[in-house]
Amino acid sequence: MTVMIAGAGIAGLTLGLTLHELGVPFHIYEATETLKPMGVGINLQPNAVRELFDLGLEAELSAIGVRTRQLGFYSKLGKTIWEEPRGEAAGYRWPQFSVHRGALQMMLYHALLQRAGSSVLTTGARATGYDTSDQGVCLHLENSRTARGDLLIAADGIHSAIRAQMYPDEGAPIWNGRILWRATTRAPAFHGGAAMAMIGHDQLRLVAYPISTPEADGSATINWIAEKLFDPSAPWKRESWNRAADISNFLPDFANWHFDWIDVPALIKGAETVYEYPMVDRDPLPRWQDGPVSLMGDAAHPTYPVGSNGASQAIVDARIIGAQMLAHGIPPQALNAYEAAVRPVTTAVALANRAGGGPDGVLQQVEDLCGGDFSNIGDVIPQADLAAHAAKYKSIAGFSIEELNARPRTIPAGTRIN
Repeated sequence: MTVMIAGAGIAGLTLGLTLHELGVPFHIYEATETLKPMGVGINLQPNAVRELFDLGLEAELSAIGVRTRQLGFYSKLGKTIWEEPRGEAAGYRWPQFSVHRGALQMMLYHALLQRAGSSVLTTGARATGYDTSDQGVCLHLENSRTARGDLLIAADGIHSAIRAQMYPDEGAPIWNGRILWRATTRAPAFHGGAAMAMIGHDQLRLVAYPISTPEADGSATINWIAEKLFDPSAPWKRESWNRAADISNFLPDFANWHFDWIDVPALIKGAETVYEYPMVDRDPLPRWQDGPVSLMGDAAHPTYPVGSNGASQAIVDARIIGAQMLAHGIPPQALNAYEAAVRPVTTAVALANRAGGGPDGVLQQVEDLCGGDFSNIGDVIPQADLAAHAAKYKSIAGFSIEELNARPRTIPAGTRIN
């Protein structure tokens, strides 16, 4: 039985690697003619890193990423609200990685080609819809082409054509009024060279972290995201990895963010190209499956880029699909079991991110309580409350330390579907 995968992003490629590991025939149909390393930095949480390590990709991931050791939240005045260890430094058995999204995608792509061969991937094949019958699934592609298989997994992103067919009245992604500007800049590393920083509050914030190890001069490639809140009723442009921005549209808002550990205006001005797009998500769906067809990754559960959870969940999706095929075989029952295991988790994460329940929710709390100015954060919010907030999100997203460390492998080593 053949599994068709629409999309060769992080979700689709990880699923391809997983199915190859299990001995399940599959084919990936990718819209672009040539895969290129698009995007900027992302973070992979230990639950996703564990799955990539189980796929035998530890050396490859270590070669392209930074093992993140700390996450910190800071007020608009650069004052420390909360810092916590991350990855192995926090007690996980697996690290957290900061990595360029494009480098991760290309690493997965080359690993798939090396293991399964180039015949498993067709490029220039954009999915436009599907039909189902007793004989399986017919995948419709651009230019009146079709492909047939037994199952179809849509990994074609937030603008998924497969999702649009399932939910034709859904409309465009939902904008929350925030615009993101993203780039990388060669700049001095901060807080030891393996730390993430979130600075500001709901109306104006900046996230920064290195995606390369520091050189001898102390500099590293710093990934950064500047974010500003606008009137949600204002018009917005379709999001894209490729739309260049004019920094004069937002640099003045950060003009005074010179701190002794990071110079935000210099970081912004030092970028070669800055990309702009709105922060969007979609409402959680009541169902992802239509018989032998299911959604995964951003096609299933697009959420705000809060808590470093998007790419991580896409990787976990792929592994759980594989585990359910191992348990139930290739028929649609495996897709139903996958959805039952994952959809409640991703729905909770999406709603928490919308409601300010993500880990960065403490930024606005501090802004509301003291305008970001304090001598002792404990006089504003007790340390126990800050710790509880951080732990709650990890539990919602499925990567609490104790739970993840105790959880058995998603797919036992060496297992195959006969």
